[in-house]
Amino acid sequence: MKKIITAALLLGTSLLPFSAFSMPEAFVAGVHYKPTAQLLATGTEDKIEVIEMFSYACPHCFHLEPLVEEWKKTLPENVAFVAVPAIFRDSWLELAKLYYTAEATGDLEKLHPLIFDAIHVKKRRMVTEDDMLDFVADQGIDRENFAKVMNSFSVKGKVKKALVMSRTSGITGVPSMIVNGKYISDGPMAGGQENLLKAVDFLILKESE
Repeated sequence: MKKIITAALLLGTSLLPFSAFSMPEAFVAGVHYKPTAQLLATGTEDKIEVIEMFSYACPHCFHLEPLVEEWKKTLPENVAFVAVPAIFRDSWLELAKLYYTAEATGDLEKLHPLIFDAIHVKKRRMVTEDDMLDFVADQGIDRENFAKVMNSFSVKGKVKKALVMSRTSGITGVPSMIVNGKYISDGPMAGGQENLLKAVDFLILKESE
């Protein structure tokens, strides 16, 4: 009898991960995620768009970043991931310019982790445009050209769109995830950063149906 009970317990334990994964109802509307303040336009019609609203100045975004990088590798082909710098204050606007300039010059892959590290590990001042130009120059990037791109019409246009999204999407903090222009989730709602990514996986499945 003891052997039968033990076997049953072991079987039940082995099934827990599968059972938890197969219970999407664990993520509840109004608790773990909510609708956006208004339906947002997406950048693609044939894929489910996932937007991460973040800021280089946010310590939670810094800690989430390695998880996001690994999680992105697991996303299905029908999902398009986009990072958008949130803008809630003037210094964040300058950081958004830094992000979009690095994207435009082809330096984003190199600079993205270095910017987080500079702010949160090395405690480097990154507030003004000069602060940021000094930083990129220290990374071996042409300061003059970077400054020119930073003040280009294209970069300013993307920063303006990020500002509008920050104000109209309904997010109240970062990091926040927006799925297909319809749903928002964040760490506090989802119950932690790892659960945030699981909640987004659930919403992706919901949009795939």
